[in-house]
Amino acid sequence: MPKFPTDAPTDKVTKTVENLGFPPIREGSHSSVLRENSDGTRTLLIMPNYCKIKSSTLHTIPTQSVILRDGFLAIYRKL
Repeated sequence: MPKFPTDAPTDKVTKTVENLGFPPIREGSHSSVLRENSDGTRTLLIMPNYCKIKSSTLHTIPTQSVILRDGFLAIYRKL
């Protein structure tokens, strides 16, 4: 199973979740992104807006956003 990067640049993580259908809705000390699901529900994801995101925090993003880990990492590595 591929590992998450140790310190991931926030810009790259933000672009990854945007490619997964989460457009940004708010930015401050944290970034908020929102996805409209096909069944009419919404999935909100809030990420820290630091220079780098630690792997422990990065690990929770696919879990909270109901995205497969491998899919997240594949898009992350392409960018």
